[in-house]
Amino acid sequence: MAFSAAAKRLSISTKHLATIAPRRYHSLSPFESSSFAQSRRSDSNSLLSHFTFLRGFSVSASDQMNLIKQLRERTSAPIKDVKAALVDSDWNIEEAQKELRKKGKVLASKKSSRTAAEGLLALAQNDAKAALIELNCETDFVARNDIFQHLALSLAKKALLVENTSQLVSGAFQVGPESLEEMTLNLEHPKISGETTVHNAITEVAAMMGENIKLRRGYVMPAPSQGIISTYLHTSPQPGLGRIAGILSLEADEGKTQVDAIQRVGSELAMHVVAAKPLFLTKELVSSDALENEREVLRSQAEASGKPQMAIEKMVEGRLRKYFEEVVLMEQKFIVSDTMNVKTVLDNLSKEVGSPVRVVNFLRMEVGEGIARQETDASEPVAQAA
Repeated sequence: MAFSAAAKRLSISTKHLATIAPRRYHSLSPFESSSFAQSRRSDSNSLLSHFTFLRGFSVSASDQMNLIKQLRERTSAPIKDVKAALVDSDWNIEEAQKELRKKGKVLASKKSSRTAAEGLLALAQNDAKAALIELNCETDFVARNDIFQHLALSLAKKALLVENTSQLVSGAFQVGPESLEEMTLNLEHPKISGETTVHNAITEVAAMMGENIKLRRGYVMPAPSQGIISTYLHTSPQPGLGRIAGILSLEADEGKTQVDAIQRVGSELAMHVVAAKPLFLTKELVSSDALENEREVLRSQAEASGKPQMAIEKMVEGRLRKYFEEVVLMEQKFIVSDTMNVKTVLDNLSKEVGSPVRVVNFLRMEVGEGIARQETDASEPVAQAA
């Protein structure tokens, strides 16, 4: 091998190098010239550079490839960066890993202003509540990475532990990044493990991925005292993760009788929320602004027909019923069977379990929704409570 031959030709032991300078150069006396001192320092630096050069040859080509592979597996950094870090650290893998982490954190900080509209929703649930968080990145490639997915699931589990200190909005408590950033997170992934803060964990993964990674928002929905929470995740790469989520709470007057039937219908309704995109739970909860805007649009369309005023009013009311069927959950056609609406589905379920069952609230979230608009508009999911 070329490396072995070069090493033999240029081999100088560490011990021999350490003894060369003392024999050739003694400490300067007051009578030695400054030019001689400068010459001495130059020769010493040359020897040091020569020694560093030889260390590179002391690691065989196969060992170098093995070190590159190991560091790549540890950090998931690009191969070019991995090799450069190992060369700079004289093939010391521990030092190279430290340098990669430092470099990555600096780059992560520089990239924090870049738009991150991809990512995943992560869901965690227990008997008392369900937590849903959105973790964003810049590309779908990173969203498919198992380190990113592990972080998202860990954040959702951590959100379950947040005390409900914020105001209840549409049946769910908002859990912003500020509520989680300083909490302790224990990661258990082969490539990133140990105890750290949420903020540091996100920065660490951003450094490894080379992209802006951002915890955008989170919500916690408490379960009814006499009911259940049903969930559905669409485009799910693994349990607990997806790009679109539907959460729905059902309450029965007689407690948890016939739980299996309620859970079955609840799962179907959560899937319906994802597919049908309702904006309001009931007609009574449609905001006055939304209703007035829709009336104005419908009236303008009807007046263009040139019909009498009485006919126009009837046309507006008829089209308004159609509007309710599109945006109100209780009025929407059930996606599993469009021969009935959601209200009829609940009436049938109530008869089956022998107790009135109603939807308390629902929540629909989608990765990246509204990011192109102002952040204040993007932070609100579609949620409604009775």
